[in-house]
Amino acid sequence: MTAEKSLRQVLSDYYAAFSTLDIQAVLPYFHQPALLIGPQGVITLPTPAALVPVFGPVMEGLRRQDYQRSEFDLQLLKLLGDGSALATGVAIRYAREGKELSRAGLTYLLHKTEKLLVEPEPGNSQ
Repeated sequence: MTAEKSLRQVLSDYYAAFSTLDIQAVLPYFHQPALLIGPQGVITLPTPAALVPVFGPVMEGLRRQDYQRSEFDLQLLKLLGDGSALATGVAIRYAREGKELSRAGLTYLLHKTEKLLVEPEPGNSQ
């Protein structure tokens, strides 16, 4: 598999994991420390447990909207070296019946690691 195909697959897998609205399913896709930059400012995520208060309320809000799935419309994929890439596109969230809930422009800095899976910290599962 080429690097580009592999990266596209990782993004697809991440969006499938997010679509479950299970916080534990998305944890393996974040290398700590992680950094989110958005309208709310800069959020540091030093541990997997730090994702819970950030993603938990978002996922709860989506449940209330009859959310079904998300997809990422990849617009630009730039390989930065052997182990990193920049991916820019639009995240699209859908409710059941195919109704579009929202769109958001996103950019990801992807870094290849030896281990994709992370172990949740004791006492911090949700």
